[in-house]
Amino acid sequence: MTTDRPRHTRIVATLGPATDPPEVLEAVLRAGVDVVRLNFSHGDPSAQVARGEAVRAMAAKIGREVGILADLPGPKIRIETFAEGKVQLTAGQRFDLVASLDAPPGDATQVAVSYLELPADVAPGDVLLLDDGLVQLRVDAVQGERIVTTVLNDGVLSNRKGLNKQGGGLSLGAITERDRELIAVAARMQADFIAVSFCRNAEDMHEARRVAKAHGSSAALVAKIERAEAIEHLAEIVDASDVVMVARGDLGVEIGDAELPGLQKKIIREAVAREKVVITATQMLQSMVDSPIPTRAEVLDVANAVIDGTDAVMLSQETAAGRWPVKAVEAMARICRGAERQFASDTDFEKARRNLERADQAIAMATMFLCEHIGVRAVVAMTESGGTARYLSRFRSAVPIFAFSHHASARRRMALMRDVFPMDYDSRGQTPREAARGSIRLLVEAGLLAPGDRVVFTSGEHMQTHGATNTLRLLEIGADGHATGLGEL
Repeated sequence: MTTDRPRHTRIVATLGPATDPPEVLEAVLRAGVDVVRLNFSHGDPSAQVARGEAVRAMAAKIGREVGILADLPGPKIRIETFAEGKVQLTAGQRFDLVASLDAPPGDATQVAVSYLELPADVAPGDVLLLDDGLVQLRVDAVQGERIVTTVLNDGVLSNRKGLNKQGGGLSLGAITERDRELIAVAARMQADFIAVSFCRNAEDMHEARRVAKAHGSSAALVAKIERAEAIEHLAEIVDASDVVMVARGDLGVEIGDAELPGLQKKIIREAVAREKVVITATQMLQSMVDSPIPTRAEVLDVANAVIDGTDAVMLSQETAAGRWPVKAVEAMARICRGAERQFASDTDFEKARRNLERADQAIAMATMFLCEHIGVRAVVAMTESGGTARYLSRFRSAVPIFAFSHHASARRRMALMRDVFPMDYDSRGQTPREAARGSIRLLVEAGLLAPGDRVVFTSGEHMQTHGATNTLRLLEIGADGHATGLGEL
């Protein structure tokens, strides 16, 4: 096997004007992007669809499996616009928020808000956070559609900035009418992932899945954890989702920066324990919007997320609008590899799930137990939907998992899973032994395995059946590059 250790942590990169030139898009994909994020909060949906089409074409050109994540805007609460674009606010002054469609353009005394039910969700003493907390307002009184506040700190406030309530408690649902329209767009473009912003509970995720299925989409659903309410319902949200995103921007505003590091670790642990994929996101390499190198603090932030066990780390403005999108991806990949070298992959099987309901879950646990104890070089998994690969990857081993599927959509979903390397292989019409010989031969020819290597091969007795993995074989590669059996479960 090659001595260059492959990167096990995945990279999600947001596309935007900075990545639109074809040569830049190609460069960021070659630099290591596994999944691209299309942020439907910005621009016309047709522009995001065009970016998705460009990614599909470029990925085919360079021979990469690259997933597409369509990120819904959700019910982001914003202030409206000012007559002169922005105002200077001073601590101690009165400043009103007006929940009315007829409110005039804002000035230094008031501004309209987009969420007309806001007066019912706040009470005197509440603190409202604008522009990611840069401007703070204390609610003094609610007078019909007018919320009277006192400014708590000096600051400049400009058009359409976001608004949060400290500690959470806003009642608006996660799926807006606009989101429903955009889910249909995501379905038509065959997005691999759909991210639900500001979800509060499991029902928000169930509703999104119903809408997606109604439009013919089987995309994996991503729950963005960015509201205080979501923390209270974390376990049920994780269970209702396929992927969880630690969306640290709005979450940090609502719950406070001091609580954020511990919650990040908690969300990652919860997702892995419940066998779901997890992304850590927001301002990971923010300085690289303008700088060609990250700060030491940013390096440590990314590395800590990797060591905590996240599947993927995400770039936002760094790649969408930054000056150095390619360097940002290269830096992210470099940091991930460095952190993985420090990652302790000593799986505690005592804490693994008991009373497993599925054969493929049991096979995954047995496989990773072997990897931990007998010096296996790799896992080779035949999978239809990617489910087996997901179960295998939850054990966070240093052993690479080569997951073979002839379904392009399954390979793209697996591109987000830590430790998993999706491969194209058509096993239709083959027996499990024929599939083992053929897939392992491809890995040997690619230099990913070598004579003498031991591998664990997993498959189902009945190939091409979802959730049918029930067989584990321990194989050793001979001098001729063929695998011979050492044992079978």
